[in-house]
Amino acid sequence: MLKTIGLSKRFGALVAANNVSMEVGAGEVVGIIGTNGAGKTTFVNMITGYLRPSSGHIWLGGEEVTGLRPMDIARRGVGRSFQVSQLFQGLSAFENLLVAAGVGSRSVLSLLRDPERIAACSQIFKELGLSAYQDQKIAAMPQGARKLLDIAMALAATPKLLVLDEPTSGVSSQQKMEIMDRVIQSVAGNSMAVILIEHDMEIIERYVDRIFAFAQGEVVCEGHPEKVLNDPIVREKILGV
Repeated sequence: MLKTIGLSKRFGALVAANNVSMEVGAGEVVGIIGTNGAGKTTFVNMITGYLRPSSGHIWLGGEEVTGLRPMDIARRGVGRSFQVSQLFQGLSAFENLLVAAGVGSRSVLSLLRDPERIAACSQIFKELGLSAYQDQKIAAMPQGARKLLDIAMALAATPKLLVLDEPTSGVSSQQKMEIMDRVIQSVAGNSMAVILIEHDMEIIERYVDRIFAFAQGEVVCEGHPEKVLNDPIVREKILGV
């Protein structure tokens, strides 16, 4: 679903990402770990179009998308949730989802009269446990529900690749596993690939198939969670052991 070769980003003399190569297969959940400033967000911003790479290439489903705008990449099948939820404050939760479902449509407003799309959005709400908040304004929703809504919006356009940027940040330890259980269950059994950026190693160990560990803009280790989390460089530079 995703392939990058030699992806780099420089800001003057600062190298924020250096020669990052990665492949993510259909149906695979890949974790990205690293300390703040390690290059994780820079990498994700390049594959989702928010930053243009200084060098390297990005392919999505076999099509090169290097340097395309975020909207163009979204239309080619990349959904993204954010560490700080990006929601339309003046709309209800369900209206937010309908807007997100309109990525690639000629008229977002036409979705309000599209029974098929409304039914699909209702199913996403049900799967993520958000039905009780359907008609609420964003300000009235608890933090955990807002995080789930942000993820629901990323799912609404049925992406090939789902990028989750710290989906449990800002929620209680009791809520985090419930949120992740619902998200993983909603994508299980289809070919959607998932990239999960996360500082919580408990979540990483429980949900991902492979890990890419970033340090100083580079991938320093890649592989099965047990291998990566026990790697001496990862333990020293990322886990602080």
